[in-house]
Amino acid sequence: MSQSFPIEKLQKIKTPFYFYDMDLLEKTLMKVKHNADKYKYVVHYAIKANANVRILEMIRSFGFGIDCVSGYEIKRALEVGFSPKGIVFAGVGKADWEIELGIDNDIACFNVESIPELEVINDIAAAKGKVANVALRINPNVNANTHHYITTGLQENKFGINNWDLEKVTNAIGRMRNINLEGMHFHIGSQIMDLSSFRQLCVRINELQKWFISHRIYPKIINVGGGLGIDYDEPEVNPMPDFEDYFKIFNDNLDLRADQQVHFELGRAIVGQCGSLISKVLYIKEGVKTKFAIIDAGMTDLIRPALYQAHHKIENLSSVAPEEKYDVVGPICESSDSFGKQLALPKTSRGDLVVIRSAGAYGEVMASQYNLRELPKAYYSDQV
Repeated sequence: MSQSFPIEKLQKIKTPFYFYDMDLLEKTLMKVKHNADKYKYVVHYAIKANANVRILEMIRSFGFGIDCVSGYEIKRALEVGFSPKGIVFAGVGKADWEIELGIDNDIACFNVESIPELEVINDIAAAKGKVANVALRINPNVNANTHHYITTGLQENKFGINNWDLEKVTNAIGRMRNINLEGMHFHIGSQIMDLSSFRQLCVRINELQKWFISHRIYPKIINVGGGLGIDYDEPEVNPMPDFEDYFKIFNDNLDLRADQQVHFELGRAIVGQCGSLISKVLYIKEGVKTKFAIIDAGMTDLIRPALYQAHHKIENLSSVAPEEKYDVVGPICESSDSFGKQLALPKTSRGDLVVIRSAGAYGEVMASQYNLRELPKAYYSDQV
């Protein structure tokens, strides 16, 4: 049981709700900044992981930029006070109004995925009398060794420009007067625990560097994306990833020119471990072979287990009795509304407070109101 959960105070709050350890978030941000600054790397926080305003305000206080994948995320970033000069905009399907929003606010860069998208950005920029900065999102065909739903860097994925189209794309840019090619962008996937995948990415980037330079194109920015994973099994043992080794891999393996910048887009690695979903046990139901712990949090509050078959560590904060095995399930009218099967928990009873760990990324931000449920509220360690 973690010392970071003020159980008596949490028991007074209506469940389910998200609880954020702001001290851990601050320590994680300090670690990211310290290790990125060693190499003068630029970090953009991937807002899709968590768009909670208080979380964003703390991230902004460390001087990081923002990686957005929708116009709505750009709006949120601007509302919280992030500088447009630190906003990069990715996404395979940018709507015209989203592109206009980015151009109107002079954001740092559009990460572009196709010639048709380039043509639309060029036309909109021309109509506004502006030049839009772009980076080409290139599909490096690197296997991230992660869940197939969150792998994004293979040739069969919908994301990015494939190698055989590069000449066609760069020739098209040469004819566009309202496009400025800033650099290359990559993102090979999410929840990557095998750091060798990032070494493979560096090798591929070095090869592409040579191709661009041979065509007299000199990318100013090398944006390597994000994807660094967290420890869902033992969040207490590893409350943050090994940022030192992560950044060092790129320093040791990228062949850079003197004036090039390396950019990162980290999301889960920053916020994943600081957030937990707190719930109460409604019933203990005896099945034929299975004992069910039915809690009041459901897939509407944390969809990752239903969507990705994702594992989250679950703890009973109220009991210290000997362990029994439970299927922990929610109240939603779907068979997929399950958080884990045959989990060992202290003997669990109605009213016990349970915590679903490592839910700071893709938890609150993906919540829905299916079954007309209320969205979960958020509470913070420095305010309860």
